[in-house]
Amino acid sequence: QLQFVESGGGLVQPGGSLRLSCAASGFTMDSYAIGWFRQAPGKEREGVSCIHSSGLRTIADSVKGRFTISRDNAKNTVYLQMNSLKPEDTAVYYCTARRTCRTPPLDYWGQGTQVTVSS
Repeated sequence: QLQFVESGGGLVQPGGSLRLSCAASGFTMDSYAIGWFRQAPGKEREGVSCIHSSGLRTIADSVKGRFTISRDNAKNTVYLQMNSLKPEDTAVYYCTARRTCRTPPLDYWGQGTQVTVSS
């Protein structure tokens, strides 16, 4: 079964940076796209970024130029480098697998990692 463990979240001031990690198990990551999603209080879950097995990336307009996704297939881990954080980036961040970055996420979710941007 696909499993994901997200980590790296925390409390950071506006303009700060965080690096999230997504450790996958139960499958070989290099055959899937991996996407980062986030859910803020009272809002629906939204896609943030995705990286295909080919290395092709997609990024939401709201974080373009600030967030960068990368993957290390040898470690079965995907990262999300978040710079110039804003209060509106506050959310629980999740990762999961997708067949491609254009298809819906597979219904396997971890606990997520909380990111809070506040002064």
